[in-house]
Amino acid sequence: MSKVSVLFGGASFEHEISIVSAISLKKVLGDNIAHFLFLDGGHHLYLIPADKMQAKVFATGEYKQCKQLEWILGGLCYKGLFGSKRLTDVGVVLSLIHGGDGEDGVISSVLEFYKLPFIAPRVAACALSFNKILTKNYAAHIGVKTLPYEHYRYGDDVRCSFVYPFIVKPATLGSSIGVSVVEQQGDMEYALDSAFSYDREILIEPFYKGVREYNLAGYKNAQGELVFSMVEEPKKTELLSFDDKYLDFSRTTQAKQASIDKELESKLQEAFKRIYGDMFAGALIRCDFFVIDDEIYLNEINPIPGSMAHYLFEDFGSHIQALSQALPKSKPIKITYNYVQKIRAAKGK
Repeated sequence: MSKVSVLFGGASFEHEISIVSAISLKKVLGDNIAHFLFLDGGHHLYLIPADKMQAKVFATGEYKQCKQLEWILGGLCYKGLFGSKRLTDVGVVLSLIHGGDGEDGVISSVLEFYKLPFIAPRVAACALSFNKILTKNYAAHIGVKTLPYEHYRYGDDVRCSFVYPFIVKPATLGSSIGVSVVEQQGDMEYALDSAFSYDREILIEPFYKGVREYNLAGYKNAQGELVFSMVEEPKKTELLSFDDKYLDFSRTTQAKQASIDKELESKLQEAFKRIYGDMFAGALIRCDFFVIDDEIYLNEINPIPGSMAHYLFEDFGSHIQALSQALPKSKPIKITYNYVQKIRAAKGK
């Protein structure tokens, strides 16, 4: 069985969540992880020994005593006594960088540029799923419903037409960061200040109390078939806070299958299939859905879900192995310089 190297951290508001996800995955995948690769807020990359995968190592800055890595074509290297040495057995890089640097496509670009095989959405998929407004446009194009919304930029005169309560959120970010429920006009100033402190763009949606919510993850295998996780119904609460999700990302136990009939499960899977398409090839994603009056609505796409949503799968290691065998391959471009040679010949040079 080939191993994966877990990449985590990043310059992101969700930096700490990424660390928690990586520690959680260590407990789940164990010896199937070749290396832990930590990207700090300054974009320095470190090789973290497995026995150092503890929260305090990162909180105290102890990680800076570990080997620092550099990107090279096809791999990674570090400084040795007699020059640079290549890091062996990197295998497939599994990106666990949430939010900025990870889900916005930056790391995917780096990994593609240096030709390292990786599990994560490719750049176009990151762009569509990282920005909630682009996600809604994508969903409308493929025939998946989303909630109505209003879009505002920093400095706009915000005049929301929705009746109370409604929800205000940054256009990017996850983990409920900067998200507020507005019950009355007096809540509006705080909600806008909170959302705009994280993003220059926000969206406002109606907020439905008591709505049914379901989470479904999946990926496409080497045969081109979609492999679905179980369907989870998150614990009932009006809005999952940052702390709720932070703790949720650290869990290592398996979730319970939601008590739903086969018809609803099939509808959720069909919506997921449309969303995943070919766009998310090479990634394991989780989609969060609302069910309102028996209609399914996409709430959000989690392109790099917390702890890779391992808790929704049985034998998660076998699924990572299957996905690592189904990564998209880019066609190499042959550089011939024919055009330059023609110009030289025409000029006699």
